[in-house]
Amino acid sequence: MWLDVNGVRRQTGSTADMLFDPVHVVRYLSQFMVLEPGDLINTGTPAGVGLGFDPPVYLRPGDRMELGIDGLGRQTQAVVAAP
Repeated sequence: MWLDVNGVRRQTGSTADMLFDPVHVVRYLSQFMVLEPGDLINTGTPAGVGLGFDPPVYLRPGDRMELGIDGLGRQTQAVVAAP
């Protein structure tokens, strides 16, 4: 998994970096809820978020993000100002 902001790599990670592997996360959550096909489980984000920079670096209107998972695909997002 990776994330570029304006062509600069900000985050790189894999499930190997997780505190709990995906099987454990699904097994644990399944004790409390029924998971359906298409459900998403948000587990956090790899190192490299803007708040961790000194000074912090936040996304601004006009920034472009490209994110992807090797072997699965990629997508591009544009940051726009709130109406």
